[in-house]
Amino acid sequence: MSLLRSFKLLASVTLLGLSTLAHAETAPKEVRLDYAYYSPVSLVLKHFGWLEKALPDSKVTWVFSQGSNRSLEYLNSGGADFGSSASLSAVLARANGSPIKSVYVYSRAEWTALVVRKDSPLKTLADLKGKKIAATKGTDPYLFTLRALAGAGIAKDDVELLHLQHPDGRTALEKGDVDAWAGLDPHMAASELQAGSRLLYRNKDFNSYGVVSVTEPFAKQHPQTIATVIKAYEQARNWAIAHPEEFAKLLADESKLPLDVAKLQLSRTDLSAPQLTTADIAASKAAAPVLVAEELVKRGVNVNQVIDQLIEPEFGVASIKP
Repeated sequence: MSLLRSFKLLASVTLLGLSTLAHAETAPKEVRLDYAYYSPVSLVLKHFGWLEKALPDSKVTWVFSQGSNRSLEYLNSGGADFGSSASLSAVLARANGSPIKSVYVYSRAEWTALVVRKDSPLKTLADLKGKKIAATKGTDPYLFTLRALAGAGIAKDDVELLHLQHPDGRTALEKGDVDAWAGLDPHMAASELQAGSRLLYRNKDFNSYGVVSVTEPFAKQHPQTIATVIKAYEQARNWAIAHPEEFAKLLADESKLPLDVAKLQLSRTDLSAPQLTTADIAASKAAAPVLVAEELVKRGVNVNQVIDQLIEPEFGVASIKP
């Protein structure tokens, strides 16, 4: 059976299942979502209030995430029902016991790179040996850094990793407190344009895609609500694609950053493919060895199995119009 035919069959089965469950499902009293500057579509959704209109029987509450680690902490602690994170960060969270499901792709962006000051003598990854690197543990920039170092034959112990939140990492770099920073947009774009910071190492394949995840209990109890949230995200995504200038201005206004910074971030952001696919599962599995090698997951955990349990394309198949 072809992949397309399989997805069509899956969509029809899922739609039937969601329709059946919708009659039995009681709308939650409150739906809590995060929003983040690294997830510009979430800013659109929050700004226009489309989800509030789509869920008239539920209170919609928004919480701000500085990075994937915060988003996943909200999910794990019950502070949010929907969280925006890098996909590989979600893998790490699930592998370490957080019962979450990834249900939607909010963007596929080259949002991270290793950044140095404009006057830095560092030229290659090899030059990072023995240096200080700021990175937010548990986020895509942190995992990007580990993969980049491993590819250059540099062990984690050969550098000093400082676990700073993304804005603090930028400040530390520009002040000279660290030699490099695992950047994240829009902070990375701002540092490039405002401080002349230079991207030492880029690798789009080492950037994981951005996912919206939910807790497993929420997925079981409120499948129709998940479908409604994805449809609202789709409304926001389609608006963003159709209104690039207004989209950039909204991102600039929300993040309190200049318009040229927002435009640089969005130039590295792909919104064209929101559906989770088998290719996404394969991409996550390709990154699994670094999680095991760096002992970032509990000993004995089968990371490939974790990824299969984490990624749930069905909600998107039922809710995203082709």
